[in-house]
Amino acid sequence: MAPHIASASSFLFVPANRPERYAKALASGADAVIVDLEDAVALPQKEQARQVLAHWLRQQGPQPRLWVRINAADTVWHDDDLTSFAALSIAGIVLPKAEQAKGLSAIARRLGPGRGLIALIESAAGLAAMREIAAVPGVQRLAFGSIDAQVDLGMQCGPEEEELTHFRLEMVMASRLGGIAPPIDGVTPDFNDDALLERVVARARRLGFGAKLCIHPRQVVAVRRGFMPSQDELAWAGAVMAAVQASDGGAISLDGKMIDRPVILQAEKFLRQAGLLPD
Repeated sequence: MAPHIASASSFLFVPANRPERYAKALASGADAVIVDLEDAVALPQKEQARQVLAHWLRQQGPQPRLWVRINAADTVWHDDDLTSFAALSIAGIVLPKAEQAKGLSAIARRLGPGRGLIALIESAAGLAAMREIAAVPGVQRLAFGSIDAQVDLGMQCGPEEEELTHFRLEMVMASRLGGIAPPIDGVTPDFNDDALLERVVARARRLGFGAKLCIHPRQVVAVRRGFMPSQDELAWAGAVMAAVQASDGGAISLDGKMIDRPVILQAEKFLRQAGLLPD
């Protein structure tokens, strides 16, 4: 598995045809950086962008936090993209327009040891196949391409995309059934609206997502903070564990509420996320 993929909460996109931004993105504080060969690169620049990125990676050496979003499987650039980056020392590949478990399996087999695969779900076909995709060996997380999904489905969503809640819940369910890390939520295009970003990150966390795609470095801090336990949650978790340690093995209560195994597991999760308990 790619290092830290399960605990990464912020994934920052950077265009592949802007090599001067690679190092800046890696220094942004994001848990992971996705260099994008797909939507961010115009068609005439695809070949050159691939060559520039591959050259930069060979010069820089191992990049355990860097992912490459290659072009989709039905494009003429896909195979060369995959061949170019499957053997380089990166975290792994992000596959756009993921729709078939069989295709994901073939890609996973082509990746070198230690390289991960993130399946970007952004169409009706992908949404329908999420449980099969999440179960493919080598697929480590699902990511939601919510804007493309809206277009494919003919939807016109508001800024907070409340209309997509059903699909987000299904993605969380698919990830859990597949035994992989919680999914990665889609981008928020308006990177100047801090209040909107805070709300959608909080919602993603409530729904069971564990990360979010970022399109601008200024989104990174808010995203990372939003997926961490709050001070109130940490105080509650500490109180739960203190009550457990002080018990004599009988029934345990805190503030008039019973503390059972699920409550203890939630408290441990908060403390682990904050680095107060070992993984």
